[in-house]
Amino acid sequence: MKSFELGTKIFFGESSLDRVLDYDCEKILIVADPFVIKSGLIHHVTTRLDSKGTKYDLFDDVVPDPPVPKISVGVAALIESRADVIIAVGGGSAIDSAKAMREVVSKMDGYSGRHIKLVAIPTTSGTGSEVTSFSVISDPENHTKYPLISDSILPDEAILDVELVKTVPPAITADTGMDVLTHAIEAYVSVDNDEFSAALAEKSVEIVGSFLLRSYLDNNDIHARSKMMCASCLAGIAFNHSSLGLNHGMAHQLGAKFHIPHGRANAMLLPLVIQYNSDINKHSRSKKEYPKQVRKYVTLARLLGLQNFNTITTIRAFVSWVEFMMKEMDMPLCISSMNVCSREEYFAAIPEMAEGAIKDSCTASNPRTPTVEDIEKIYIDLW
Repeated sequence: MKSFELGTKIFFGESSLDRVLDYDCEKILIVADPFVIKSGLIHHVTTRLDSKGTKYDLFDDVVPDPPVPKISVGVAALIESRADVIIAVGGGSAIDSAKAMREVVSKMDGYSGRHIKLVAIPTTSGTGSEVTSFSVISDPENHTKYPLISDSILPDEAILDVELVKTVPPAITADTGMDVLTHAIEAYVSVDNDEFSAALAEKSVEIVGSFLLRSYLDNNDIHARSKMMCASCLAGIAFNHSSLGLNHGMAHQLGAKFHIPHGRANAMLLPLVIQYNSDINKHSRSKKEYPKQVRKYVTLARLLGLQNFNTITTIRAFVSWVEFMMKEMDMPLCISSMNVCSREEYFAAIPEMAEGAIKDSCTASNPRTPTVEDIEKIYIDLW
């Protein structure tokens, strides 16, 4: 028996931020990354709270790939604040930090049975963290990322307001947009996929195909940016239900080891993982039947208008389309073009990264079961 449920209430559209005026609470803790503070984006939330006289504290000690020590500082801030509502404002790091903070505090003496409401307000269109029961925490000492997976960390509410993504710079728009695409594709071909998550993933891919490049080229294109917020949320709901795959398992290692932004790591790996999962090679023409994931990739390719002569050429067109999008948005296609490490450093890290990727919880739902050697080869080809 299977089940499907939407655990997060989503507010979107014009003036959706006015939702914060409805909270009847003693105290709010706002968790935001430093950019949200410095850019003034936080005022979209605080001015509304001030107008109602709602008391709040601000926690902004948030960094990318939130490490365990920073979560501990956040836990202390939440306890000191004694807030009964947390509002997380920012990208995946701020929302993941808030999720982990609430989860830790909820297990502590004196908080058992006390529900702290969590509201997620994304300022990028990428992670889908506002509707997922995932939180990725890093251990900087061991260069490891730990995905936390529990229904108890799912946000109670998500607020999608395009005002908060209007000023996102092109490079971040590209990274986060390709993250959305990777979420949707991996959710669609996951072994745990079903009709409900498939429908959401398909729609997300369709929206990305139509609006990501527009959003990248013009941050004043409010319609495109609004659509990308929806695509991110749809993909988040899809992979929250069906999980992800090898692409994310490998990207987590690149982020932990070389601090490559998550969406960028996913994007660079995506063409290689699609090819690996499809197992398309010079002998493919003689096949009478292809794996299920190949037929799914073909379906997504057709959604993007990539109808081609046959299955093989359609898969190759799909891979080429991903690479085309990356080139159009000035994204790197390989590690060697990024100057994040030397060739020696990268190749020395491959065995450890491959071991980490095969143990990553996301890899378990990949449609093709990889070996360590398979993963090492993909990392080599990524250089």
